[in-house]
Amino acid sequence: MSDFDSGFWSYYVAAMTLASILACLLLLWISGRARVMAAGDNSTGHVWDGDLREMNNPLPRWWVWLFVITIVFGFSYLALYPGLGAYAGTLGWTSVGQHGLEMGQGEKESAPLYARFMAMKAEDVARDPQAMAMGERIFMNNCSQCHGSDARGSKGFPNLSDGDWLHGGGPDKIAESISQGRIGNMPALSAAVGTPEDVKNLANYVLSLSASPHDTLRAALGKSKFSICVGCHGVDGQGNPSLGAPNLRDGIWLHGYGEAAIVAMVNAGKVNQMPAQSDKLSPAQIHVLSAYVWGLSHSTGVAVR
Repeated sequence: MSDFDSGFWSYYVAAMTLASILACLLLLWISGRARVMAAGDNSTGHVWDGDLREMNNPLPRWWVWLFVITIVFGFSYLALYPGLGAYAGTLGWTSVGQHGLEMGQGEKESAPLYARFMAMKAEDVARDPQAMAMGERIFMNNCSQCHGSDARGSKGFPNLSDGDWLHGGGPDKIAESISQGRIGNMPALSAAVGTPEDVKNLANYVLSLSASPHDTLRAALGKSKFSICVGCHGVDGQGNPSLGAPNLRDGIWLHGYGEAAIVAMVNAGKVNQMPAQSDKLSPAQIHVLSAYVWGLSHSTGVAVR
């Protein structure tokens, strides 16, 4: 992989680019000087289909000049723009700079609109169709890769439309999650729980908290082992939003359902991460996006598409 990080490839591409342009120039020069032996009727002697003759006529001048203009354009482009290894070009143009210019222009044009939304409560923003259309586009560009285009998530990625929140579902908490990101850490607890049978018993007790199908005998045996979990999930298993510890009584399973999935979680633990978006999105965009996400689980009277 280090081969692709070295400067060799940029110089290789630059050399091949120059060689290709020079080869076109050389080909044009050779073809202009070459003379084909012609017959008395100015044909090359090649005949197809009985009467279709190839004439020995030069290329039209406009065609030749088109080749010349193309070659001149190629050299001019390489002089003005970065196309020759580390050479930056006389214009100093970069794709990063162009992106920043276009982003700045877009932000300037949308600033008055975002300013209006920033002056509104998130709940009111969620009732504004224009704001929600903007929030949907921001969501599609930045969040749908993990949470899905319908925001219903998948295994390991929370459903944002069901009202079940690990860190709290208020607009402020949603904005906090978007801007700062989240890291969830469930430590491996198999050594603390005991034997594999103890882990299975604990898993069945956890299933019993949400009235999910379970082995009642194992659940009874595993109840005492739940004391290891109360520090995060609480005595009654209802979780702790300040820690991001999930509610074990609501029947919603982020990383899989059933005895085997819970046993795997206890044995191996899990680290989940929601990346921070504050370096990608402006505070105004985060405000609109958090209102949009909040509106997904509060759809009554809310203009969510």
